[in-house]
Amino acid sequence: MENEKKIDSLEKVENFVKKNKNIFLIILALIIFIFIGFSYFNYYQNSKNEKISEKFVQAGIYLSLNKKEKSKKIYKELISSKNKFYSLLALNSIIDNDLEQNSEEVLEFFNIVENTKAEKEQKNLVKLKKALYLIKISKDNEGEELLGEIISDNSIWKGMASEISK
Repeated sequence: MENEKKIDSLEKVENFVKKNKNIFLIILALIIFIFIGFSYFNYYQNSKNEKISEKFVQAGIYLSLNKKEKSKKIYKELISSKNKFYSLLALNSIIDNDLEQNSEEVLEFFNIVENTKAEKEQKNLVKLKKALYLIKISKDNEGEELLGEIISDNSIWKGMASEISK
């Protein structure tokens, strides 16, 4: 009796698999395509990051050779790429080396970097740097406002923002 139930169960499973063979094949094909797509996307992202890092190094080389215009052009491209790591580094390089004299352009760079897909604390760091830049160019009220946002956000940069705003 028990043996018959096992055979009956096996037959039911076998019939179910035979009836739904096409569905199983479609699901398997989908899984394979998703895996291939995910692998290609990772390859594409890594390749893109490599190219961006090479450009950053190239801009640094131009800067060290005192070819500031070429360097500034590449840094602007990096900021426009909205890479969450290299955009901020490029902005820092532009500011630290006084590559851009137009403060409105620098503030536009800050806006681009603020809108990247970065973590909350990284965005707060950008706000802190923007506040310092605004204070540097005598836009104290706007800078203080940004510092206030950082303080009210209870960020890890809260202490530094408090110290600067005094």
